[in-house]
Amino acid sequence: MSDDEDVADLIAAVHRAAAAVADDSRPEAVERQHEAGKLTARERVDYLCDEGSFDEIGKLAAPMPTTPEVADWEREDAPADGVVCGIGEVDGRPVAIMATDYTVKGGSIGHAGGRKLQRVATLARDRGYPFVMLQDGGGHRIQEGLDAAPTARGDNGFANLQETLSGWVPTVSAMMGPGFAAPTNFAALCDFVPMVEGTATLGVAGPSLVEAALGTDLSKAELGGPAVQATRNGMADLACEDDEACLDAVRTYLSYLPRNATHDPPVSDDWAAPTDATIDALTDVIPANEKKGYDIYAIVEGIVDRDSFFELKPEYARNIVTGFARLEGRPVGVVANNPRHKAGTIDTAAADKSSHFVSVCDAFDRPVLTLIDVPGILPGPDSEAEGVARHAAKLPFELNRATVPTVTVCLRRGYGYGYVAMGGGRSADTDLSIAWPTAEIAAMGIEGAVDVAYRREIEAAEDPDEKRAALVEKFKDRTDAVRAASRLGIDAVVDPGDTRERIVRAIDRAEDTREDDWPPKKHSINPI
Repeated sequence: MSDDEDVADLIAAVHRAAAAVADDSRPEAVERQHEAGKLTARERVDYLCDEGSFDEIGKLAAPMPTTPEVADWEREDAPADGVVCGIGEVDGRPVAIMATDYTVKGGSIGHAGGRKLQRVATLARDRGYPFVMLQDGGGHRIQEGLDAAPTARGDNGFANLQETLSGWVPTVSAMMGPGFAAPTNFAALCDFVPMVEGTATLGVAGPSLVEAALGTDLSKAELGGPAVQATRNGMADLACEDDEACLDAVRTYLSYLPRNATHDPPVSDDWAAPTDATIDALTDVIPANEKKGYDIYAIVEGIVDRDSFFELKPEYARNIVTGFARLEGRPVGVVANNPRHKAGTIDTAAADKSSHFVSVCDAFDRPVLTLIDVPGILPGPDSEAEGVARHAAKLPFELNRATVPTVTVCLRRGYGYGYVAMGGGRSADTDLSIAWPTAEIAAMGIEGAVDVAYRREIEAAEDPDEKRAALVEKFKDRTDAVRAASRLGIDAVVDPGDTRERIVRAIDRAEDTREDDWPPKKHSINPI
C-alpha cells in the first residue's frame, strides 16, 4: 500500500467515525425524538445558526467514565458523549453553542461532555461570543458522578465561567426538554431563559427526588412546567409553542444585544415609525377617570418603532411590563407600569423582574425608557412577609447604578416610593424626565392622603362629604404636571404625540463623559 493510500485510509476512517455519530446513522433515535415533538440537538443547532456556519467541537468525543461499572463505555455507547458543542453564526455574528442530546443517555452530561461545555464557554469568554445553551436532558450523568475525584472539581469550574460571562456576553439557556437539576442551575445564571410548552421543565429537583425528600407527589409539569416557571415563578422569560418558536425567540433576543459589552448592537435599517393613527391615539388612551385602567401596550406602540417590541416575562408579574424595542432602528429597554394588573403597583415580583431587566440593559449599554403610572409599593402583611421593602429597592438601585442613557415619562400617577422606584423626577440621574398633561405627582394618592391627614377636620365638618371633596379638589390643583414642571421636578410637560421625538433626541445626544472615581469603593451592595 502506498503512502497516499495510507493517508486516504486514515481520512476515510475519520469520516466513518464522524458519520457514525451523526443523525443519519441513528434513525431510530431520531424518530423517537421526533415522535416526542422535538428536534434533535443537531437539528436545533442547524435551525438557529446561519446555514453552513456551525463548526462542531468534540464531535468524536467518547465517554470518560471513572466508575468501575461503566468503565468500558465506548463512543458507540454515547455518540459525541451526548453533547453537541461548537461555534456558529447567528445573523452573521459568532455565537458559542452547547446542545444536549436527549437521544444519548437522556441528554445527561458526562465527563467528556463537561469538558466540551467548558471548552466552548471558555472560547465565549476569551473571544467575546454570546453563549447559548439548548438544554434537553437530565444534567450530570449519575453513573459518572459517584466519584469524588472528578466531582470535587465542581463542574470543571463552569459556575465560575458563567459568572465571568455574565455582563460580558449575552447568555441564553433555552429549555427544550427535561431540565431539572443541573440544567436549571445553569439557566439561573443566564440572562434569557425561554421554555418549550409540553416538553420543557425547570426546577432544582425532579418529581422522584421531591417525593422522596418531602413526600409530595407532583407531575413534571406541576413541578416545573412553563405554566409554573414562566407564569407563576418567573424563572423563565417566555413559554414557546414548539422548538422552532423557542429558537426564533433566541435569535430575536440576540438581535437586540451586542456581541459583547465592548461592541455595539445591530442597528436595524428596516424600521418604521409608528403610524400617525397610533401616535394620534396616544391622546385618548388614558381615561379621565384615574381609577380606570387602560392599554399600556398602546402607549408603547405609539412611542417605539413599529412592530419592534419584544416583551420578556409577559405572563409573570403582569403589573409591570419589560422588553426590548427599537427607536429609529436602535435597541432600547422599556419598563412600564401596567394599570390593568394590580393598578401597576410594584410588588416583590415586579421589582425582581424589572430590576434584572435594567441590569441587563446597563450591562450591554442599552438605553432605558420607563413609562410611569404607579400608585406605590404594594402594602399589606403578605407583601411585608415577602420582604417587599428590600425587593422594591432593587429597581431604583439598578436605575441609579446604570450608566446608560435613561428617560422617564410620567403618564398618570407618580405616587410615593413607587415614583422613586421607577426613576421619576429627580430620583434618578436621567437624561430626560418628562410628564404628560395627565400626570399627577404626589407622596401618595390624593384621596387616601386626605382621608389620613385630614380625618378629624372632615369628621368635624357640617357636611363631611362636601369637605372631603373640597380638600381632594384643592390638592389636585397642587399635584398636576404643570406644578411639577414649575419647580423643576421634571424637565417638561409634553404632548403625548411629541413623546417619541423628545425621547429620540435625548438618547441621540447622550454620551457618558463622567469618570466613576468617587467615592473610592469597590461596588454598591445589592439590596437582596
